[in-house]
Amino acid sequence: MNRSSVAKPRVKASTREHGERNAVASSKQRQRAQQARQAEKRAQRQAAKRARKQRVWGLVALVTVLALVGAFVVAALVGNEPPEAAGACPAGVEEAREDYELAEPSVAENRTWTVTLQACSGDTEADIVLELDGESAPQAVANFVTLAQAGYFDGTGCHRLTTSGIFVLQCGDPTMTGQGGPGYNFGPIENAPEDDVYPAGTVAMARVGNDGESMGSQFFLVYEDSTIPADTAGGYTVFGTITSGLDFVRAVADAGTAGGESVAPATPVTIEGVETQ
Repeated sequence: MNRSSVAKPRVKASTREHGERNAVASSKQRQRAQQARQAEKRAQRQAAKRARKQRVWGLVALVTVLALVGAFVVAALVGNEPPEAAGACPAGVEEAREDYELAEPSVAENRTWTVTLQACSGDTEADIVLELDGESAPQAVANFVTLAQAGYFDGTGCHRLTTSGIFVLQCGDPTMTGQGGPGYNFGPIENAPEDDVYPAGTVAMARVGNDGESMGSQFFLVYEDSTIPADTAGGYTVFGTITSGLDFVRAVADAGTAGGESVAPATPVTIEGVETQ
């Protein structure tokens, strides 16, 4: 009995201890599992944080690159500005150019020529594009084209502007006096309008009044419809039309003349160069 009563408690104690050990083991397993889950969550959060940082730095790098590219583009544009500063259109020459010979009418080839006057006035540069009629005015076109190809008009100014009744800008005199020419005169008059009307955009040869054999290098650009009465010699040789750049000529006219007795444009006009084709 005593042995039995003593043995029983031992069995119960052993069972209880085993159960407690199992409980402790189970608790530790849960703790380890929880710690593992927490570690995994921390790793996920850290990975997400790193990914966010990478995206942020990626955006910062992209913005920086774009800013640098923009700065380089601006610097390139500034560096490629024309050498002439705004408002620095070179003045026309004032010199005689008289060592030229009149070209034969056949040089005009009875075809249409495209001529570009590279002009500037004040702080504005523009191409005045002319279409020359080599069939209707072969002598005038041959004369103009050969002078242009020889550089005769390069650097010359437009010396006369009319703003009342007749609306023309006159150019082609290197002396800027209205008296200059290439060293020769020619005629007769070609392709003059019968009704004395010269529409806006007309390109015609200037000459001395009542002298149809006095043409040389001077020409005029009509910027508004004009009626120019014929004189005893007739009308004026029309040898082309303005196809582009008429707005530039009109802007020069809008500024008026220099004032006083001067008939020069208030804003001087220079023909920097001429291209023919």
